[in-house]
Amino acid sequence: MTALPEIYAKDTPGEISREILIVDDSAASLKQIGTYLAGTYDFSMAKSGEQALRICERERPDLILLDIDMPDMDGFEVIRRLKVHPLLERIPVIFLTGSMDTETEARGLRTGARDFIKKPVEKDILLHRLSLHLRISSYEGYLAESVMRMTEGFALSIANLIECRDENTGGHVQRTSRYVEILGRHLFSKDLFLDELSGSALDMMVRAAPLHDVGKISISDRILLKPGRLSDEEFAVMKTHSPVGAQMLKDMYERTPAQTYLRYARMIAAAHHERFDGKGYPSGLAEEGIPLCARIMAVADVYDALVDDRVYRRGMTHDEAAGIVMEGRGTQFDPKIVDSFDKCRAEFAALTKDRCRPS
Repeated sequence: MTALPEIYAKDTPGEISREILIVDDSAASLKQIGTYLAGTYDFSMAKSGEQALRICERERPDLILLDIDMPDMDGFEVIRRLKVHPLLERIPVIFLTGSMDTETEARGLRTGARDFIKKPVEKDILLHRLSLHLRISSYEGYLAESVMRMTEGFALSIANLIECRDENTGGHVQRTSRYVEILGRHLFSKDLFLDELSGSALDMMVRAAPLHDVGKISISDRILLKPGRLSDEEFAVMKTHSPVGAQMLKDMYERTPAQTYLRYARMIAAAHHERFDGKGYPSGLAEEGIPLCARIMAVADVYDALVDDRVYRRGMTHDEAAGIVMEGRGTQFDPKIVDSFDKCRAEFAALTKDRCRPS
C-alpha cells in the first residue's frame, strides 16, 4: 500500500515545518496571531492585500490566514486573485473576520475559502483549524501528485511510442527534456524572462517537453520515415503535426486542468517550429509572440536533430551542431536563449558525447 504523505500521518502540527502567511491590516492582530504560531509554525506577515500577493508569488506559503475587512483590497479580492493564478490557486485560505453573518460566510465559501475563524482569535481554535486544513491540503496535494505522475507516465508512453515510428534513433524526447532543463536553469540564474520563468514554470516546461511532437501520431509512415527530402506537398502534411498536437494537448488539459504542465505542453507543441524572425510555422509568430517555452524548445529540438543519426545522414559533431545553432541567433532562435546555449555548451556536449562523432 502506498504510504500517505508524512504530514497527513502526524499527530502534531509542529513536527513538520509549514509556512503560514498572516494577512491583516491590524498590527495588533498580526502580533497576537504571530505569538500563537511562534514555535509551532514558520510564518510571515502582510499588512495589505497587495503585499500578501507579492509574498505569495515569492514564497508560496502552505496556508493563508486572511482578514476580510481591509482597506484598498479586501479579503474577497485577494482570494479572487489567488484563484486565477495557476501556481497559487491551490493554497488553502482561512478567512479571519469579526462578522460571521450568513451572507459573509456564504460569499466566502463561494470564493474558495476553506474555513472561517472569528476575531479576536482564540489560540486553541486557531491551532486546531491550522492542523486540520494543512492535513487536508497535504493529502489533496498527494492525490494530485499521484494523478500527475500517472498522467505523465501515460503521456510519456505515447511520446515514446511516437518516437518509435520517427526517423530518429531513440531517446530524443528524454534528451530534449534535459536540454530544456539546462537552458531554462541558466536563463533563470541570470534573472532573464522574470515574468515567465519561475522555478515552478521551468519544472512544468521540463515535464512538458517530451510531448512536443505528439502530433506526429497523425502523420503516415510514408512521410514520417521517408529517407530523403520531403516534397512540398509532403512537407505541408508534416507541418500539420504542430496544430494537431496542440489540439490533442488542449483537449487533455481541459479534461485534467489540475495537470498544469499540459498547458505548457500545448504551447510547446503548437509553436516549437516557429522562428524568431517570423518565418516559421504553423502561425508565423515572431519574437516574444512565441511562448518562451517554445523558444527554448526550438533550440533543444534543433540541436538534438543535428547531432542525431538519421536514415539519410550521420549525425553532426557537437561543435558542428553548436555552430549551426549559433548561426541561427536572432533569425531562427531567440538571441538570449542562444547566448545561454553558448554558455552551456559543455553540458550539452557531455550529454551527447557517447553518440556524437568526435569533434
